Amino acid sequence: MLMSIVVLMTAEVSAADKPNVVIILVDDLGYGDLHCYNPDGKVPTPHLDKLAAQGMRFTDAHSPASWCTPTRYSLLTGRYPTRNALKWRDGPIIEPGRLTIASMLRQHGYTTAAIGKWHLGVDVRAEDYTDIRGGPVDHGFDLSFNIPASLDIPPYYYFSGHRAVQPPSGHIDDNNSEGWTKIQGAFWRGGPIAPNFKMTEVLPTLTDHAIDYLTERGADASGKPFMLYLALTAPHTPWLPPDDFRGRSGASMYGDFVSYVDANVGRVLIALDKAGLADNTIVVFTSDNGPVWYPDDVKRLGHDATGGFRGMKGDLWEGGHRMPFLVRWPGKVQAGAVNDRLICQVDLLATLAAVVDHTLKPGDAEDSVNMLPALTGHITDESALRQTLLSEGTFRRTRAIRKGSWKLIPILGSGGFTRPARIKPKSSGPAGQLYNLAVDPHETNNVYADHPDIVAELSKLLDQYPLVTE
Repeated sequence: MLMSIVVLMTAEVSAADKPNVVIILVDDLGYGDLHCYNPDGKVPTPHLDKLAAQGMRFTDAHSPASWCTPTRYSLLTGRYPTRNALKWRDGPIIEPGRLTIASMLRQHGYTTAAIGKWHLGVDVRAEDYTDIRGGPVDHGFDLSFNIPASLDIPPYYYFSGHRAVQPPSGHIDDNNSEGWTKIQGAFWRGGPIAPNFKMTEVLPTLTDHAIDYLTERGADASGKPFMLYLALTAPHTPWLPPDDFRGRSGASMYGDFVSYVDANVGRVLIALDKAGLADNTIVVFTSDNGPVWYPDDVKRLGHDATGGFRGMKGDLWEGGHRMPFLVRWPGKVQAGAVNDRLICQVDLLATLAAVVDHTLKPGDAEDSVNMLPALTGHITDESALRQTLLSEGTFRRTRAIRKGSWKLIPILGSGGFTRPARIKPKSSGPAGQLYNLAVDPHETNNVYADHPDIVAELSKLLDQYPLVTE
């Protein structure tokens, strides 16, 4: 009996010592959209600025890709998207049995929840949407409330666990906004939609579910640690700021919508405080890729959504994948710190594994680097931190490679949404792009022809990551 009591007390102390984890991933938010990154920006983001002041703000953090699905795959699995065919329209893309952040933390006594955009493929096995496979609950999450893809890609419905809340039995027509490109504004594609699915209500609905979950965790007397993966659908299109947010920014409906995202993140952070959870919770905030914000938008509205970096969503240039990345962990991460170390969202799994003292097995999270020393400042081996970075664009899954301050893009063009995506090399010109980000962070001076040795070195490094397409 005494041994049982001792074991129980040890388990309780162990659980209490483990921090909760809240990962907030927003959609299509630019590096320059937050005021704490871009003081000249026109969008007020008081809640995220406060989060930055309470934690660490990274200035050289990256998504592993400049578009939705690959980033989500990498963040959850600790693997570069180059290792996966990413055919999410054909079904689930996370391999059965693949370690995820959620399944790893569950091994250490965590309860786990996924709320928001999934976009990693599902298998709908029943016409009435009562048997949906491949979603969060099949990859380590105990609870889920999600939409299957982006908010401009039908079918539109919520699903929880293996069932749709309501099947997409209705229909919605295409929608666009005057004065914007076809992939900006209040844009969505027509298709099937559930009767209870209202475009304007998705963001606050997801936030409400997150708040309810945190409130329940705060009231849970067991003290069991938790992980919440909150993948918000905005400011991805459709840009739908409510009436009381219209005009809050100087960047039109996009800026107003970013401000609304900030307010919803603020609601989640306030809920953490009210539940008494903030002091023992790691909060990570970041975006999956850059914004859909063209140079003409910068000129017209005076707001630089990428904070001066070249390119945007889909591109191999920095604007496509250099992301805001904020981490708050009271008592562990220095408040108000600014960190210029190279990190990637793929590093979250190895970092959280280190937090809970989990030993990764061969084949798990192969590309994830433990960045806990960079967070806490207890660095004993600089070489163990991230030194290289693989980035993926949208154009035929083009890629870039970085080592130190050198960045190689082995093609000409953006590799993504900015036109031209690809340029045929001239016989007398460079075949690709090479930039020294230490002196040219905005990628204005292509020195490919001047450093053939560095091009050769980075090309060889890139070849170590063959691209899986089938």
